[in-house]
Order: sequence, then structure tokens, then C-alpha cells
Amino acid sequence: MTEIIDRPVRTTARPVGEPAAAVTELTPYVAPLTVPPVLRPASGDAPRVTEIAVRPTWVRLHPQLPPTLMWGYDGQVPGPTIEVRRGQRIRIAWTNRVPKDSEYPVTSVEVPVRGRGEPPAGTEPGRGGAEPNKDVTALPAWTVTHLHGAQTGGGNDGWADNAVGSGDAQLSEYPNDHQAVQWWYHDHAMNITRWNVMTGLYGTYLVRDDEEDALRLPRGDREIPLLLADRNLDTDEDGRLNGRLLHKTVIVQESNPETGKPVTLPFTGPYTTVNGRIWPYAEVDPAWYRFRLVNASNARIYDLVLIDEDDNPVPGVVHQIGSDGGLLPRPVPVFGPELPTLPAAPAERFDLLVDFRGLAGRTLRLVDKGPNQPAGVPDPEGDVRYPDVMEFRVGEDCAEDAFELPEVLSGSFRRLTHDIGHGHRLVLLTPPGTKGAGGHPEIWEMTEVADPGSVPLPAEGVVQVTGPDGTTRTYRRTARTFNDALGFTIAEGSHEQWSFLNLAPIVHPMHVHLADFQLLGRDAYDVSGFDPALGGTRTPIRYDAGTTLTPAPNELGNKDTYRVPGGQMLRIMGRFDGAYGRFMYHCHLLEHEDMGMMRPFVVLPPEALKFDHGGHGGHGGHEEGHTG
Repeated sequence: MTEIIDRPVRTTARPVGEPAAAVTELTPYVAPLTVPPVLRPASGDAPRVTEIAVRPTWVRLHPQLPPTLMWGYDGQVPGPTIEVRRGQRIRIAWTNRVPKDSEYPVTSVEVPVRGRGEPPAGTEPGRGGAEPNKDVTALPAWTVTHLHGAQTGGGNDGWADNAVGSGDAQLSEYPNDHQAVQWWYHDHAMNITRWNVMTGLYGTYLVRDDEEDALRLPRGDREIPLLLADRNLDTDEDGRLNGRLLHKTVIVQESNPETGKPVTLPFTGPYTTVNGRIWPYAEVDPAWYRFRLVNASNARIYDLVLIDEDDNPVPGVVHQIGSDGGLLPRPVPVFGPELPTLPAAPAERFDLLVDFRGLAGRTLRLVDKGPNQPAGVPDPEGDVRYPDVMEFRVGEDCAEDAFELPEVLSGSFRRLTHDIGHGHRLVLLTPPGTKGAGGHPEIWEMTEVADPGSVPLPAEGVVQVTGPDGTTRTYRRTARTFNDALGFTIAEGSHEQWSFLNLAPIVHPMHVHLADFQLLGRDAYDVSGFDPALGGTRTPIRYDAGTTLTPAPNELGNKDTYRVPGGQMLRIMGRFDGAYGRFMYHCHLLEHEDMGMMRPFVVLPPEALKFDHGGHGGHGGHEEGHTG
């Protein structure tokens, strides 16, 4: 039998002044934080099938709003928190129970870009006179679930093309043979992930183990998932919020010369939901709490800060103890000198301990800091119309809390270094406007040219890179779209170094399925030698020896999603073990993923790879200035 535990957070609701029918602005911190129920699938010698059904549901995103039509796992937004023990193999039937011909919950529009110095039109509520996209309105319930971060076979991973329709089910098996970790699950349907996730199809997944248990971390009511997701809402003819989900993007090119179609920016919305509610509050005791935070937004990269009643940052009370792949080696102080803010890109997870013991009777706020304003101050020009995220109201007293922050968290953590035998992969992230891309950024898989004299220079798809050692290498593009020929075939159990070189002034959070990675380094590059009109380099992209990039202390654990800023090369090392099959890697800005920034790779037994007939099993070339 599956055990389901519902854990509400202790709250005291405040009265709401304005009736829903007249609302044009929402009041922050009037809705209590909700906590998803915990689902613990039954254990046993043979895993039983647990059904989790996608169903339509009506959700009050805010007390001042009418109910919003959404889709939820088990009819809940977010879905239930799934909790298992390490090595507990489970099977889940992700069943599509949305009736045929059901209304699609998201209205999608595109609006023109505004002039310099004006607030972005995409973060205003309402359609602004734009006509809804009829093709989105006509979408069926077509869903597939990916357990993000999990080591599971390719047939269970949630391959984007293998989505199911109404009445059908996706049966997936998860071995859970992983150290204690927070994964999360979400829809991954090909071409429409950005809208399906926005309907409410996401939830969190916890793996427990003995090492984590021995730390005696806060549990029960003092361990709370925080799933952040930005949203926008439609308005009626009088400009009043009607609660309808609105996917509103901004047109930056009316008609791309190659496709004739408009080019838009990824979606960012003005309202932040936490556990499916806009700007909630939580009453907490003056004690230690553990918050399992995940950014489930389509594309918003938060810059989080905890501030007090006077909008001053609160240092010394927040410590990050884990990231995407589990516990960090040691706690990392947050909102202090080393880490003044907490950048959180879509799909990144943060295991946070917060010490409220010295804050009895205080009110604190978690806010999103805009680039142009102090924490807590609206920054419309910086795409932060409302900085509010959530509020913590600390009680006056409680029973003594004897928890002590450990100095060392994980004795099992092992650092990966460049000395480990490994292959290399080089992936370029191209700027919008690159020849042949239809105005959108792309993923280019690159292979080093053994004889640079054999290719013409400059040429489309040919890129030269000068690395830290001064050596210039020549690469040719071997893939750029999802349906191009398979490029990466990897031996199970092998280590690989993946290098992502971002040629665009856009931060791309890159996610690789199946493997945990560790950061080897970040390097600055002068990318001005790349000519988008040519689709190649006219002069080499050059390592910038004058700029030193120091990795943040909280990204030195195991991770599966990394932010890659423009003009930077991210170097990561991972081991592809524990599963076989066909997987994906992609940008986790969901609009970019849906528009082509996604590529497949295959993991095979090394014994079978010896018979590979496609020639894809090599190391994939050298990384600039490094050998291995």
C-alpha cells in the first residue's frame, strides 16, 4: 500500500480587503504556504505499481483571485512529494486522466518589444490586445514525465517523443540507487514542455539514506519543500485579473528572414508562486528548519535574498548543505561575503538550513533581487516587477532546539579531477541570429579537425578556439538540431568532461540527463571572433587570461544543471553509470528546449560499444588547452 501523508504548515490567515471581482493588483503575504502531501510507495521484494494521475484541477493561486484551471499530478499543484529510501526500487504509472477534448489551461500570446528604458511588456498581466495563439488553445493532453536527476534506464527517463494521450499511461521504474538527494519530476513532452509545465505538472522527489539520517537534520514539520515558479495572469475587458494562466512572450524580431516567423524571448512572469501559491507566508518556530528549494520556472533565473523588516539582508542564518546531486562536503554560508545572493536557475535545487532561533518575533522576506535595485525594491526595467517571493513569520518561543550545524556533511563525497581517465565533448551555445538557426540559439556539437588545412577558413560551421596554452584548434560542427544524426555514444561507467562554450549574451542553464557532474572550472573567452552571419569564426575565439572566474562555493558538489553565462566556458566532469539507453541534454530554459536547444546521446555497455558501426564512440576531440 502507498502511504500518503498530508503536512499542512501552521498558519493564521489575514483578512483580504478587496473582493476578487475588482482586483487589478494582488496583496503579498495574505495566503498561507501550502505543503504538498508526502507519498511513500510501498517497499517489498517486488516493486508494486503506484499510479500518479494527471488530472484537471482548480487552484486558488491567491485569495484575491478566482480559481485557476490547471493540470496537476494526482490533481494537485505541485504534485505530491515522493519519498523513498536508497535502493528502494519503485514503479510509477504516470497516467493521463485528462478527459479528451478538455480545455487547455494556458493562454499563449506574443507582444511587441518596447523601447529602451521601458518596462518589459512580458511582465505585465493581461494580453495587451494580442490575439491568443489558436494552436496552443487546440493542444491535447499529451504528457510524459521526466524524473529530473535520476539514474534510470533510457526507457524510463521520460523521452520527449514518448508522451501519452488521454487514458494512456507511462510506466517507469526507478532503482533509486543514489545517495540522499532531492530530484524533481516534471513534464517533458516534445515541443510543448513550456506550456505543459506551466499548467502545473511538476513536483519534488526525495531519496533518503543512512548517511543523511546520521546528521539528524530537521525533519517532519521542519523540513519543507519550496517549489518556486513564476506565472503571469490574464485580465478581463476591464483590466481585472481573472486567474487565467497566461504565457506571454515578447517579439524581438517580427519576421525572421529564414523562417518568416517571429522570434520571441523566453517567458518570465511577474508573479512568483511557492508551492503553487502567489507570495505566501509561513509561520515558523524560532528553531532550525530545512527547506528543499527547486526553481520550477520556465526561464526565470532568481537572485534570492533573505531580508528583514527594513529591507536589509539577514546574514549568518542560512546555510546551503546540498545541491542538485545531494549533500555538499561542507555547509556553505548564504547571504554573506562569499555568497551575497543565491542565484537559482530553472531546475537547480538548493538544500538549505535556516536558523530562526535568534529571530523570535521577527518577520523576514525571501525576495528576488533585480539587477538595478537593492533587495526588496521593484525593478521593472530589470524584469523584476514584483520582488516578493514569500514571508516567514517567526514565533515568540518554542521548545529548545538542540540541533547543531555539522562542520562536515558528507564523508562519502569524492572529488573528481582532470587526472581521471576520461573523454572530451565540446558544445557551443550559439547567439540568436546565427545563420540557419531561424533567430533562435542552438546547441552545436563540435569535433576537432585533425588537419586544419583540409577545411576552408572562414566557413559556416567551422570554429577556431585558442585555449589557455596558446594553441589554436579547429573544430567543425557535427550536429545542431535535435533530429540531426546521433553524435555522442558513451560507454557505461566511463567518465567524460563536457565543455559548454557560450557565444551569446544569454545565461543558459544546461542540464544533462542521467549523470551527476562536478565543476572543474569556468574560463572567460573573447567570443567576438564568431560571426553569426557567417555561422563560424573569422578570427579565433580566445581565452581571456586577464579575467579570472572563481566558482561559487555552493556549486562544488554534485550537480546536473549548470548556469553558463555568455563569453564563458564551463568545464564539468561526470560519470555515466547505472543505466543504458538513449537520453537527452538541453538548455533548461523551457522555451529554448522546445525551440531546438536539445540533443540526444546514447549510453551502451562498453563491451557492446566495441561493435559500434556508427563511429560515434570516440572521445569527441580535445578541450581547449587541456589534454586527458
